[in-house]
Amino acid sequence: MDFSVLRNLISRYCVGEENWLDSRTVYIGQKEPPPGAAAYIPQRYPDNRIVSSKYTFWNFIPKNLFEQFRRIANFYFLVIFLVQLIIDTPTSPVTSGLPLFFVITVTAIKQGYEDWLRHKADCSINECPVDVVQQGKAARTQSHKLRVGDVVVVKEDETFPCDLVLLSSSREDGTCYVTTASLDGESSHKTYYAVPDTKAFRTDREVESLHATIECEQPQPDLYKFVGRINVYKDTEEPVARPLGSENLLLRGATLKNTHHIYAVAIYTGMETKMALNYQSKSQKRSAVEKSMNAFLIVYLCILISKAVINTVLKYAWQWSPDRDEPWYNHRTENERQRPVVIRAFTDFLAFMVLFNYIIPVSMYVTVEMQKFLGSYFITWDEEMFDEELGEGAQVNTSDLNEELGQVEYVFTDKTGTLTENNMEFIECCVDGNVYVPHAICNGQILSAASSIDMIDSSPGGYRREHEDLFFRALCLCHTVQVKEEETVDGIKRGFHQGRPTSFYISSSPDEVALVEGMKRLGYTYLRLKDNYMEILNKDDEIERFELLHVLNFDSVRRRMSVIVKSSSGEYLLFCKGADSSIFPRVVSGKVEQVKARVEQNAVEGLRTLCVAFRRLSPDDYQEACLLLTQAKLALQDREQRLAQAYDAIERDFVLLGATAVEDRLQEKAADTIESLHKAGMKVWVLTGDKMETAAATCYASKLFRRSTQILELTKKRTEEQSLHDVMFELSRTVLRQRSMSGLSVDCLDYGLIIDGATLTAVLKSGPEGNYREVFLEVSRNCSAVLCCRMAPLQKAQIVKLIKASKEHPITLAIGDGANDVSMILEAHVGIGIMGKEGRQAARNSDYAIPKFKHLKKMLLVHGHYYYIRIAELVQYFFYKNVCFIFPQFLFQFFCGFSQQPLYDTAYLTLYNISFTSLPILLYSLVEQHVSMDTLRRDPSLYKDITKNSLLRWPVFLYWTCLGLFDAVVFFFGAYFLFDNTTFTSNGQMFGNWTFGTLVFTVLVFTVTIKLALDTHHWTWINHFVIWGSLLFYVIFSLLWGGIIWPFLNYQRMYYVFMQMLSSGPAWLSIILLITISLLPDIIKKVLCRAMCPTPTERAQSNRQCLTVEPSSIFMLSQSSSRMSF
Repeated sequence: MDFSVLRNLISRYCVGEENWLDSRTVYIGQKEPPPGAAAYIPQRYPDNRIVSSKYTFWNFIPKNLFEQFRRIANFYFLVIFLVQLIIDTPTSPVTSGLPLFFVITVTAIKQGYEDWLRHKADCSINECPVDVVQQGKAARTQSHKLRVGDVVVVKEDETFPCDLVLLSSSREDGTCYVTTASLDGESSHKTYYAVPDTKAFRTDREVESLHATIECEQPQPDLYKFVGRINVYKDTEEPVARPLGSENLLLRGATLKNTHHIYAVAIYTGMETKMALNYQSKSQKRSAVEKSMNAFLIVYLCILISKAVINTVLKYAWQWSPDRDEPWYNHRTENERQRPVVIRAFTDFLAFMVLFNYIIPVSMYVTVEMQKFLGSYFITWDEEMFDEELGEGAQVNTSDLNEELGQVEYVFTDKTGTLTENNMEFIECCVDGNVYVPHAICNGQILSAASSIDMIDSSPGGYRREHEDLFFRALCLCHTVQVKEEETVDGIKRGFHQGRPTSFYISSSPDEVALVEGMKRLGYTYLRLKDNYMEILNKDDEIERFELLHVLNFDSVRRRMSVIVKSSSGEYLLFCKGADSSIFPRVVSGKVEQVKARVEQNAVEGLRTLCVAFRRLSPDDYQEACLLLTQAKLALQDREQRLAQAYDAIERDFVLLGATAVEDRLQEKAADTIESLHKAGMKVWVLTGDKMETAAATCYASKLFRRSTQILELTKKRTEEQSLHDVMFELSRTVLRQRSMSGLSVDCLDYGLIIDGATLTAVLKSGPEGNYREVFLEVSRNCSAVLCCRMAPLQKAQIVKLIKASKEHPITLAIGDGANDVSMILEAHVGIGIMGKEGRQAARNSDYAIPKFKHLKKMLLVHGHYYYIRIAELVQYFFYKNVCFIFPQFLFQFFCGFSQQPLYDTAYLTLYNISFTSLPILLYSLVEQHVSMDTLRRDPSLYKDITKNSLLRWPVFLYWTCLGLFDAVVFFFGAYFLFDNTTFTSNGQMFGNWTFGTLVFTVLVFTVTIKLALDTHHWTWINHFVIWGSLLFYVIFSLLWGGIIWPFLNYQRMYYVFMQMLSSGPAWLSIILLITISLLPDIIKKVLCRAMCPTPTERAQSNRQCLTVEPSSIFMLSQSSSRMSF
């Protein structure tokens, strides 16, 4: 018996180099490997079915109900409803059950409809046709039937049905071109490669004969990381192992371009694809308003329990006398007499809880959800936030945080692509201290002939000429730029010059395109990459060919990239370009000081700089480098760490050649936006990976720093001269001294802080000398602006988290356009992505997405302001009108012997929050504009009036509650004193308790509705229709409810009550009088406050000479935009 297979299996399970659980083995074509190979172990993987839906037909009702009753308000009303069913309560179960049923049903319909749309989308994806190679020919099947290991044929312009490893292509070199716009928004064509051992299998039968296995990592969501290796089995040889990386992996959702067809093997399917893993839900963010609502809800719950306890105690105090405990008209049964007092008291307590439970506004949650959902469309409909160049407007990825846009105190922004255009223009290059400046740069197109060169010294010597040629060759070879023939991109033909088709450069990095085009202007033209040979046209119009041996890809940690090439003379060359901080420490010769001086000068001018170096490799050096790279690339575990170690060993002993300078222009109105944010009281922090001088120049240009700003530096350079402890406390003394002086002098200094990534790491670590976090927070808190340079993506998130966790707990906003900004966007209270040139990762992971940085001004100062004002009024108004509603019921118990007699009819109890008072506040919360849009834009300081949740603070909440209590007392006792002298109708009948309750309810409905009308500043015809229509609906309903004999009712206690009340003159007089008295204190308070100590917002309202007659915002936006986004 051959134990080798068993031993191999045991070693891989137990003591192998790779952890078996962390990798998978895929058998290409579902074929077993040849005899003598590794053991065939069938593995179970999910099919290719995509499921984005949340529910199924069978679990929708139980699952949805479970999720809805996890909300405390819904659960509370369910308990009240069950109590009404179980015990004898003063009100019908319908009064609690119907509003709860309405809320649950509306929410379930909304969620069910959204899930049905997801089911529909899933079906269309899962039933897409796919070609699979079976028995030597391509067979058509549906996408959801794909299995891991199936070989798929994908044709040009088709979308990849799952994550695939490229086996071969219709192109001879085994490459294919792919666009990943649906994944990350990058429309440029990316090149993917087949391994050399499989690219020759180019027909169905040849692919069927392929025997190979793929070992790779288990699925994980990183789009740009893939670690694996392919073992190709041949007839008489040992299997050939080749490394697989992200350049071999074709992601689901990407599209094949400029390639007739490819063969690829399914590696991850269904919900294990990287796209599916990336689209899983992010952590839920909660707004400050929602937290305030929950706190207010707890207060009202305590009030409710207190009311029930007080009434229960007073009831038994009232019934202490036998005459009151069991009057002649209400004898108890024998069972009731024998029940223990504790049981009776608890039952009465529950009955009072039911009677007063309407103080908790269950419909408020539905109204808030509808307001957020409908209100979010105002952002997507806003034509001023539509970008013609992109053809897109603002997007709302979550409507739960609309009001948070009006509470922002800190703005954290990226620099490149956010404040700047990320549209690079080559300015100059410096070789050994000599500057080369082309006359002009033509972005996006290679011209037919080179322009002249303007050099400081145009007659270089031999040594300088050699370095000049090496420098230009380095920039022509060290990149990932692709050369494309003429084609149509987004409806625009690219690559035409003077009527003749030519070619143009594309790359995922705008910097690289600018550098290669700059070299073209300086006489060195990159032509193409063909069969692993890079061709360039030199200044003498001679074509030079270099064999591309290895590419050491750029990463944000190393901040450099390198290529190893072999010249036609057989010489091995390593070219490297990267940030000055990553190149200079690895340089052993060259004119470092001259180049460094030029780099620093360019950085001060706000230009982006890169340094270029090279190293000649001997054959032995090259073989050693090959060995290091091959071993690292074949590793399944810790491949990235091993590659980093290999790169570190290879990229050393450089000869410095020179540096380049590229300009990234400031975005339109970026400076105006930052200035407006400052005036609105927000502190703006710039978090960037760029060097300090470049970032500082951009900060000055964008008015983040002014010329009068005193800059405080907390950088590695300064901490090398002094200890971190001394620097921190020196800065602390400076800002604290200035703060103490600011109270004595009007003119106080404006501070700006600059900190780099290395120093931030030291600050965040608690050292033996103390915790510097608090000192850093104290310093930054007293600075108007902060610049954090040389930041890694994780450090950006750490900064945001640090500010969030500070003692003030400020509301933070993060805005960026690239994948490196995603971490801080997810960390901040509000994340905004910019649809930039670095892909759509930021926009996909954000709460809101906007085309340009300038749109942030209107997003916060207008939309955010309105959202907060509207929802704050909605929340306070809901609690106010429910206090007005229930407190008279509490007072009524003192006049009915605490018998739990309801004051209002069941229909009124049920419909008060659902019908009579719901629509006016919903419409108010959608279209109210307390000041005009132009005023908010013109005066950003008005934003300060609403920050720190000012309209939902406890004093404001107590004012609304006290106002509700006052109005309730006026309603009840006003009607009571009217009834004190027994009132008769014209026919001699007396008013009863239901007439009394109806009178109180009528005054209540009219008062709370007119109160909202008085608070409305922006009137449109739809406001009039809804507000006065609601009052008319109440009157008509009451007439119908009390004027018709309803056959389905056993008794009608309200029959003719409303009409009888209206037939009395004193009733009309009391309604008008009580409404006036109820509204008077609030009106007087507002008039006095406006006259004596008006807020900036109230002054802005007073300055409006007349109300602008505007159409309703809803209809204005819906009619004017044909580009609505739903």
